[in-house]
Amino acid sequence: MSPPRPLWPYPRVIAHRGAGALAPENTLAALRLGRNRGFRGVEFDVRLSGDGVPVLMHDETLERTTDGRGRVADTAYEVLQRLDAGGWFGNEFLGEPVPALAAAIALCQQSGLWANIELKPCPGREVEIGRAVARVVQLAGAGPQPHLLSSFSIEALEAAKQEAPRLPRGLLVEAPPGDWKARLDQLECVSLHADWRHLDRERVRQIHSAGFAVLAYTVNDSEAALQLLGWGVDALVTDQLDAIGPDFA
Repeated sequence: MSPPRPLWPYPRVIAHRGAGALAPENTLAALRLGRNRGFRGVEFDVRLSGDGVPVLMHDETLERTTDGRGRVADTAYEVLQRLDAGGWFGNEFLGEPVPALAAAIALCQQSGLWANIELKPCPGREVEIGRAVARVVQLAGAGPQPHLLSSFSIEALEAAKQEAPRLPRGLLVEAPPGDWKARLDQLECVSLHADWRHLDRERVRQIHSAGFAVLAYTVNDSEAALQLLGWGVDALVTDQLDAIGPDFA
């Protein structure tokens, strides 16, 4: 007999990179805007600074979303703190800083936000980021819904599991690989996170039958969102906070 499908206790519609289409992505301003739009769940990306501090940043390099230059992994946290991570998006966000993960978690807890935290390691630092992020989240204390750690990196998730085994984990993939169940079992994940374009009704059924939840990213079309929910997908990550709002599901 297949294991029972788990309940998904987290928000079903999740604001991508905070509210990254309406504010500078992966900043406290974006998290606040997502909250102000009524979202209870946010997704954001985390990388390690050169000296090992987890910070919110999607890209490997600084140029696109800050006034800095170079690789995040080569830049000390003290330097990252002085960068402007908001001016590129609009004058009203001038001076918005690169936030440390600890600051983002504190804001989430103060605001009643749940977070899907994506770990983005640079090569060779998979174990380091897994341990560091899990440590920060665990030290912040568990709310009613513990934040979920996700990554494409099996090594990072394995390290997070060793550091904080009670924190829920989700494996990120583009398309579900043939051994998706073995990977989820190995990492003791609660969910599989896949590009929505590589999901169909039967695949969602198989994942549920194996005892895991399904999260689809990045869903920016309302018709596709309705179809995915009709298949039983448990959660959607979206940029379109107006068309696919917090009550959409």
